[in-house]
Amino acid sequence: MNFQERKKKILAAVVEAGSLSVFELSEKLSMSPATIRRDLHDISEEGLLLRTHGGAMKIDNPVLTGFSDKAGVHNQNKEKIGKEAAGLVCDGDTIFLDCGSTVFRMCRYLKKKNNIRVITNSLPIMAELIDIPSISINLIGGELNKSRKAVHGDKAVQHIDSYHAHKAFIGVDGISAENGLTAHSEHESTITAAFIRNAEETFLLCDSSKVGKDSYIKFSSLTDITCLVTDQELGSVIQGQLMQKGLNVILAD
Repeated sequence: MNFQERKKKILAAVVEAGSLSVFELSEKLSMSPATIRRDLHDISEEGLLLRTHGGAMKIDNPVLTGFSDKAGVHNQNKEKIGKEAAGLVCDGDTIFLDCGSTVFRMCRYLKKKNNIRVITNSLPIMAELIDIPSISINLIGGELNKSRKAVHGDKAVQHIDSYHAHKAFIGVDGISAENGLTAHSEHESTITAAFIRNAEETFLLCDSSKVGKDSYIKFSSLTDITCLVTDQELGSVIQGQLMQKGLNVILAD
């Protein structure tokens, strides 16, 4: 049985049950626990399941802007961006990670770092990194947005404002030379703005489909961002416009 066939069986079993442990899946599907663990890791990387300690749980159907919906779009480019961004993290860093699906892609590469502290409002990031001894996690408190699998609200902003990080890694709904950073939601924009003002450096992670586009709420200027990390499909004209505004741009290979 190849991975795609196993994936279908695992997804069907977890969705039906809501959540299952590795050993429950192993018994139910007649697969070894080692195979189940490996497949759950890969399936969760695709944003199709939420990895938990000892197993996995289904991701309920989100609204259009939900985490799992975003996680399935432009996957190859997001993976490259996440890997590139993780390379900017140094051992010993304290970092903010927001709840964006591209930022989530950093997780598998952060596991190789030593003695880093992650401050995040993202439940999927917490679940992915919780068992890594070299990473300590500070989960931001506040109101849970179930569709985004993330914490938002005034209390969350107050929490972020009480900390300082070496680096922040954020996502946006749109970025352009004319209007800077934009978002669909006031909840998301206030959290992202808090990350920016409490970090020494801020790295914006987004695939090229969002670059040169504007969304509903303008919340930050390009001068607030240390660097944009995006993919090789970014058009040269748009890249030139951003660089003329003084923004450093990294194209993930």
